[in-house]
Amino acid sequence: MNDYIMEVKDLKTHFHTKKGVVKAVDGVSFKVKKGEILAIVGESGCGKSVTSQSIMRLVGRKKSEEVTGEVLYNGENLMLKTEEEMRKVRGKDLSMIFQDPMTSLNPAYTVGTQIAEMPLIHERTGKKTAWKRAVEMLTKVGIPSPAKRASQYPHQFSGGMRQRGVIAMSLACDPDLIIADEPTTALDVTIQAQVLDLLRALRDDTGAAIILVTHDLGVVAELCDKVAVMYAGKIVEQGKIEDIFDRPSHPYTKGLLNSVPRPGKRERLQPIEGQPPNLHDLPNGCRFAERCPFVMDICREKEPELLAVDSDEHTSACWLEEEGRENDNRRDSKSRGAEEVL
Repeated sequence: MNDYIMEVKDLKTHFHTKKGVVKAVDGVSFKVKKGEILAIVGESGCGKSVTSQSIMRLVGRKKSEEVTGEVLYNGENLMLKTEEEMRKVRGKDLSMIFQDPMTSLNPAYTVGTQIAEMPLIHERTGKKTAWKRAVEMLTKVGIPSPAKRASQYPHQFSGGMRQRGVIAMSLACDPDLIIADEPTTALDVTIQAQVLDLLRALRDDTGAAIILVTHDLGVVAELCDKVAVMYAGKIVEQGKIEDIFDRPSHPYTKGLLNSVPRPGKRERLQPIEGQPPNLHDLPNGCRFAERCPFVMDICREKEPELLAVDSDEHTSACWLEEEGRENDNRRDSKSRGAEEVL
């Protein structure tokens, strides 16, 4: 039996513009198990949000948008479904929490009406049952006086309450997988902690898998099980939380970790020098080469592949890792030769 609720294979999302082809997502692959929280991290513009939107089939409708690859949900390829079939999946089986809660909620309708729309459409419930579900969802996400709040409009909610309302909407039909795109952006630290606790509790209570799109490594360390590090449209390192934080392999991952302050340590932060490459004019070889302090000639000539570091689950796309592996193989062969002589 397959434990993975979602498998993304060689996902590519290219935008055709007057300046050329923008390779926003360029061959991304990862897997998510039931009840698992996977973080997709990286700098702004690396393709995190476009990846999540491509999974939900929210891009690829225009002639200028080209999306290829496989997105397997419980073994079914979502890329082969029609738009009508995808509408039945979105909100019911797969749900998304968008980055800005104010623009995610329609200002012309009450919050309760927007949450009740989910069971009305997907489960064909009556209006009374749907409204009751909306109040239940607001209760579940910790909104005070939920029955009263359900009748209010988004502008009457605070930022944190709007985000909770969006989360309540995403949970209204008990989805199997939730994609949370920067769910704590623009929230203060206290509200951020409450939203994270809520996501963790929802995972524990419902068993739903979560894909968390973020650039906040503190959030990742506190909440997630696995991490995929993206740079310039590609995953450059992937592994369990302890692999990435305790044994980072790729220079970009190390750079991200070195640029974040650590509690109890007074040390100068080390920012990553330079800027990410232009996505419609990508360099040959490794896309991080121009910013990498360990760059070699081969880095500018040939692109590295994602290969296992210390386990099959911990992978990295770096020529340094391959060079280290070759040196280990040479040492092993020399020791075997010496043993044979002896």
